[in-house]
Amino acid sequence: MRMPRVGVTCYASQGGSGVVATELGLNLARRGCEVHFISSELPFRLKHYDQNIFYHKVEMPLYPVFQHSPYTLSLATVMSEVATRYDLDLLHVHYAIPHTASAYLAREMVKPRRLPVVTTLHGTDITLVGQEPSFFPITRFLIEQSDAVTAVSGFLKEETIRVFGIGESIQVIPNFVDARVFKPLTDLGRRERFAGEDELVVMHASNFRKVKNVTAVVEVFARVVREHPARLLLVGDGPELVTVRDLVASLGLTDRVRFMGQFDRLEEILPVAHVLLLPSLHESFGLVALEAMACGVVPVATDRGGAGEFIQDGINGFLRSPDDIQGMAAVILELARDPDLTQQIAEDARRDAAGEFGVGCVVKTYLELYESLLSGG
Repeated sequence: MRMPRVGVTCYASQGGSGVVATELGLNLARRGCEVHFISSELPFRLKHYDQNIFYHKVEMPLYPVFQHSPYTLSLATVMSEVATRYDLDLLHVHYAIPHTASAYLAREMVKPRRLPVVTTLHGTDITLVGQEPSFFPITRFLIEQSDAVTAVSGFLKEETIRVFGIGESIQVIPNFVDARVFKPLTDLGRRERFAGEDELVVMHASNFRKVKNVTAVVEVFARVVREHPARLLLVGDGPELVTVRDLVASLGLTDRVRFMGQFDRLEEILPVAHVLLLPSLHESFGLVALEAMACGVVPVATDRGGAGEFIQDGINGFLRSPDDIQGMAAVILELARDPDLTQQIAEDARRDAAGEFGVGCVVKTYLELYESLLSGG
């Protein structure tokens, strides 16, 4: 069977949905698929063109009659044009609003030709955006109209069923990590650029939105550093950055905390850490924790949401309530004082990340889904 030609649409920013969509597209292309990225900007992890990878920019014209550029309509038009010109077999869109809406319109525009739409739900499209009264009916409609729907965790599937009363047929396909890219630190000199030999390195990486609970990261670290030498590396940017900077200063931690900004290649900085701290108010999956595990970094993550589907508390990482500041600090201090325990958990974390959540296993599942759709299954 010929490998499918797939149109992929995602947000281009550093959020988890864009990361997963881009990495999926790259890995599909390596397996012989022709992959066409269709978006308003080049996805940030798509820095170079590999074989079988194409990018189509969605222009967003501004006219005086429009208060805002009609992105959804422009995207639908480009989707239909690319599907026709390059004979795409299907559209795979990440995030229901607005990408599934555009794909739905594109599918209608190319009729009677068949163009299945696969929607992957990533989190806030269900837990936040989709629950807004103005978006609720159309989100529900678009899920029903998709030819196939996947969710990145069992938690997100159950949340979709609970909120919208639909979704029993949703297929759970978890996020994944390429353990050939995300791997443990081999050059200890890289860590020494950020911390002393006896200092514990704690890291947090996110888009600094309120849901990421970054102030809790600082509060946990403040308790840790009182009892053990440590450094905190904060990777990313976002609306809570100023608040976090102010908190760091007010707690007298300026000399112990380093703001790293955005990192296009997270795999280069993640292995420097001993611990990845992710105390989000909820996580539909928590991709950065899985990436940390592949690097042999111990995750201390929220127990609310999908992280518990790949983190076994006390085995390959730790799960704590996002408001349990003392509990998270206690776990990190235990790791700091027991290098053997840290090493054992780190090894288990890497093994588990590279296994069930390895790139090969997950990409194979997506290919099987495509084949089923295209064969009429």
